[in-house]
Amino acid sequence: MKSAAIVFWERFLHFCSKTFNEMKILYFFVLVFCISCSVNNTDGNCFIEKEEKSVYVEQKPYTVKEILNKKPDYLQIVDLKDYRSFKKDSTESKGGFSEERWKAKKEEYNVFSEKFPDHFSYSAKQQVGNVLYALGSNALGFWLMKIENDKPSAYFLGLSFSHYYINKIQETPIIKDGFLQFEGSLVKIIKVPGLPGYDDYSAMEDGKLFRIKLDDLMKDSDQDGYNDIFEETFALNPNNKDTDGDGINDFEDMNPLFKSEKNKFSELYASLLPSYSEDDDLKKLHYTFEVYESDCDYFHQINPEIRVLFIPEKDQKKTYYTRITDVTENHISKMKRANYDSNRVYISESGSSHKNDYVAEYKDGKWTLEIVGGYII
Repeated sequence: MKSAAIVFWERFLHFCSKTFNEMKILYFFVLVFCISCSVNNTDGNCFIEKEEKSVYVEQKPYTVKEILNKKPDYLQIVDLKDYRSFKKDSTESKGGFSEERWKAKKEEYNVFSEKFPDHFSYSAKQQVGNVLYALGSNALGFWLMKIENDKPSAYFLGLSFSHYYINKIQETPIIKDGFLQFEGSLVKIIKVPGLPGYDDYSAMEDGKLFRIKLDDLMKDSDQDGYNDIFEETFALNPNNKDTDGDGINDFEDMNPLFKSEKNKFSELYASLLPSYSEDDDLKKLHYTFEVYESDCDYFHQINPEIRVLFIPEKDQKKTYYTRITDVTENHISKMKRANYDSNRVYISESGSSHKNDYVAEYKDGKWTLEIVGGYII
């Protein structure tokens, strides 16, 4: 006859075994549910059931007080008594630009153009010892360019051109006492709907001297080649030189925010990216990015030939800079499935002055695109 203790342990083990088997079944269904949700979420971020209509929402410009309250901690602003106004600087720098003057300017900044094959505009260069500096700008914003011992480096300022104007003509040294300093204005942009390139860009307060400590500006915590300000601005990890964990340094990664994954939809998105001149060595354009606003996982998974960055679609998920600064020159839409063919989708690609609507068909392992609509301004 079994003792009470043995009977207890047999029943206990039987209960545990039964419970474990039930838990395995439950775990299986939970796993299937999670995978299903993940797939549906990807589809939800990448596909639309019906055409989404864009609604223009007028953005009120920030006031001077709001700009000053939101300015980066590393930025110092000094009021000047004598200064070049926004109107004077913008007029003189744009007007009367003869071919002779253009050639002289090109020659003046030729060394920077050679060291930085990226598409920068330059102004206000200065030599300090064996180091050559210049202010530069591109579609992302303002930069400080530096050439030391024949080695080029660029440092993102993190100052939105929606709020800050840097004078093209600087009348004082831009490098002084361990600071980058430059004159300019606090500005506002009022967009004109339907007329790209005709935005109202005007000064709210002139006579500002902006100062940033060089140590703060040039800080690169993970030593990947991009300064911390740039990485924090565009949601890269300033403390990890490989943000997406794909084994490629952010500075060399053409898609540094997300791991590339080859699938038919990521290939479709990659095929709609803009093309650059054949003269450009795209891998050397370390500071030239196409920026897209998208939450689509398939889009994030592209393996592009040009450098890309992504910003979230919802404002609350964006960084302050990408929320107030229009850095997206181009747009690629979500996909819409064709009702009668699972291998056909509708998708559009647009820029500041054009839009192309496509029907895309996946056949024999590749996509063919046919333009079915669009416009050019």
